[in-house]
Formats: sequence, C-alpha cells, structure tokens
Amino acid sequence: MPEQEICYTYWQEPDGFYLGYLNVWPGHWTQGKTLDELEEMLLDLYDIYREEERDKNIEKKTGHLKVAAV
Repeated sequence: MPEQEICYTYWQEPDGFYLGYLNVWPGHWTQGKTLDELEEMLLDLYDIYREEERDKNIEKKTGHLKVAAV
C-alpha cells in the first residue's frame, strides 16, 4: 500500500504531555509523554478513523455559512 501523509495539530501542555488530533477527525484527541509517543497514538487513532469511515459509507458534502463581518 502506498504511503500518504495526513496532517495533525498538536501542542504541549504545562505538565509536559503532548496533546493532538488528526485534522480530518478533530473531535478525537490523544496524548503522549513525548512527541514520538503522540505520533504513535495518532497512527492508532488513524486506524480507528479509517474503520469508522469505511463502515459509514456516507456521501459527505460541504456548505458555506454567511456570518457578520467583524
């Protein structure tokens, strides 16, 4: 299977732990004591994400909202 890249967002908490989530699945966070450990956890999370998406088989659409100018 060819490799692909997937983006994630992460930050380091004051207690030293790294928290992060996959940008395609922002409602599901994970953590690690080190950045390497966080990346391992994100790979596990990606496997779960793929299973969830495969099981859904739902057509996704995008929309636009009009918001007040600031």
